[in-house]
Amino acid sequence: MELLAKAPALGCAGKRQPVGSVVGAVGRWIRGAVPPPPPARVCGTPGGPPVTAPRVRLRDGRHLAYAESGVRKEDARFKVVISHGFTGSRLDTVRAAPEVAEELGVYMVGFDRAGYGQSDPNPNRSVKSAALDVEELADALGLGPKFYVIGISLGCHAVWGALKYIPDRIAGAAMMAPVVNHWWPGFPPELAAEVYAKQEVGDQWALRVSHHAPGILHWWMDQSWLPTSTVVAGTTPLPNKRDAEIRRNMKADGSFQQRMEQATQQGIHESYYRDMMVMFGKWEFDPMELPAPPCPVHLWQGDEDGLVPVVLQRYLAGRLSWVNYHELPGTGHFLSAVPGLGDTVLKTLFGR
Repeated sequence: MELLAKAPALGCAGKRQPVGSVVGAVGRWIRGAVPPPPPARVCGTPGGPPVTAPRVRLRDGRHLAYAESGVRKEDARFKVVISHGFTGSRLDTVRAAPEVAEELGVYMVGFDRAGYGQSDPNPNRSVKSAALDVEELADALGLGPKFYVIGISLGCHAVWGALKYIPDRIAGAAMMAPVVNHWWPGFPPELAAEVYAKQEVGDQWALRVSHHAPGILHWWMDQSWLPTSTVVAGTTPLPNKRDAEIRRNMKADGSFQQRMEQATQQGIHESYYRDMMVMFGKWEFDPMELPAPPCPVHLWQGDEDGLVPVVLQRYLAGRLSWVNYHELPGTGHFLSAVPGLGDTVLKTLFGR
């Protein structure tokens, strides 16, 4: 354990590259010796959880479960697809006041991302597939040639994917505390490594394995003697008082555990762990190299976020002149809980 704690912090770029090669080599060796993750308990199949939510069928045969909010789709002036964050669900929203949604005329649809809740797993999940799931959902629901997208936390990888792969379908995009990948080439290696090293040791290793040895992530996360993710455990130090209180209350009333059980009911590998492999794996593109999209893009970030380093978000926003960056002082990661922010996000996104 002492050896693990003293290992180089990042292993992705610059001087710290060698540890990545070591982790990858060890991961390939271990992968041949450990059993594969247990098969998913797919909703609606024998032995799987029941299907209780409305779902659409995709071209590859998978289903996406969804939940609607706001005004009726037929009456809407603005139509929004929401991509939930890590541990989230189709029920997650920006928490705009009902009267504001009514005034704006906004229809919103959240969906369980692949492998979460009641949406079928996708063993080939990627940033691109996440974006295409958004597009297929919008088409299945008849949202028209253009629609808006909002990403929450880790779910913002679908927004980056949409800006890369389907930019002409996007009328506007908003990202709320988007998770970053320390291995994106656009980040200066020294800055990325410095920020990476400030994480808890377990989180450093969970991300390192997700990136360099994703084939053994399920095994690694199941070993009590190895350092693993504090985010999954819900023990990450949170410097923001509101964030800390929210998590404390969720653990006290049981909603933290209930949320986890609902998100992972088809298997934690196809939900949480697949999320980690996609978000912190090797991307097909660097968001900091994207050209300006044909739509407005807004990004909100708290300066007391204990899960997403504000210094990396500032750097990213500085690289992308077309991103409208909104930094919130004295604010943490759980932006949907910030009073009035959901209203602001919608009004800003629609230019109202």
